[in-house]
Amino acid sequence: MKHALIIGSLSFLVLSCSETAMNIAAEAPDNQYDLSFKTGNSSQEDADYWYHSKAEITSYKLQQARYGEIHEGTATFVFVTEPFSTTNFVKADTPNKSNVSVLKLNQTRKFNTGIYPYSIMTSTFLPFKEGDYSIKVSSSSQEWCGHTYMEVQNPQNGHFGVKVDSYFEGETFEMTKSVAALMEDDIWTIIRLRENPPTGRVSMYPSLAATRLLHIEYKPYSCNISMKDEGTSTFYTLEYPGLDRTLTIEFEQAHPHKIVGWIEINYSGYGGKRKLLTTTATRMNSINTDYWNRNSVADSTYRKELNL
Repeated sequence: MKHALIIGSLSFLVLSCSETAMNIAAEAPDNQYDLSFKTGNSSQEDADYWYHSKAEITSYKLQQARYGEIHEGTATFVFVTEPFSTTNFVKADTPNKSNVSVLKLNQTRKFNTGIYPYSIMTSTFLPFKEGDYSIKVSSSSQEWCGHTYMEVQNPQNGHFGVKVDSYFEGETFEMTKSVAALMEDDIWTIIRLRENPPTGRVSMYPSLAATRLLHIEYKPYSCNISMKDEGTSTFYTLEYPGLDRTLTIEFEQAHPHKIVGWIEINYSGYGGKRKLLTTTATRMNSINTDYWNRNSVADSTYRKELNL
């Protein structure tokens, strides 16, 4: 499947509570990328694991690079299947022939930077059976300066729609049209569901969270992807030469390919505090449960089980 590249791009350049800026710029396609990938389909083994009316919840010990230092925190991954409306871009509560079954991933990161806390959540909705991109990706970040919401919609027509709602002046934009390319936010679910995760040189949108934290334009960048088996794990590495950024995801070779952790290397901080730092996430525990029914005080024992 051929995928065109480039887009109207967004830049999230929030350097402090008082400094804001954003660009929208068009770029010409770079035909040197290998865009012939096809990630494949999910299997019956996938269906047997995921369609059991429970979510898989995994907790991670997080050491997050921010402002030129490492900050301790926690991350959680919540994978669950649900019907999704391709017309309204929301969870489908009523049956419709246009609905698609997706594997949703809610990914959260929570950490403190000095006196104030950060909370980041990204949601992806990848079609369960087949498809190289989510129907929708959204991400929100909250800290004491303000909060921001970003959303990518995929109407299945070869283009994405990207919008931003922000507390910061000059950062709110209505839906803009962007040509489809692989999204880093989808890689976690592609690893879980697809037989052929992409490798080689590809065009890749960085994650919405990375875009926010690193103050980079949201556009496709050249990305070199490699995989290496070691012991019972596979290490899947995304290297962005133009961003001085590398993400390595460790996942179990055995089905259902659970995420063991990840390492993210990039520059952090400003001025004299700017340095190359490594964010790490190490799995603490994983459970399968119908969390939406576990909302009583007594159910807080599940958080203890997850070390949260």
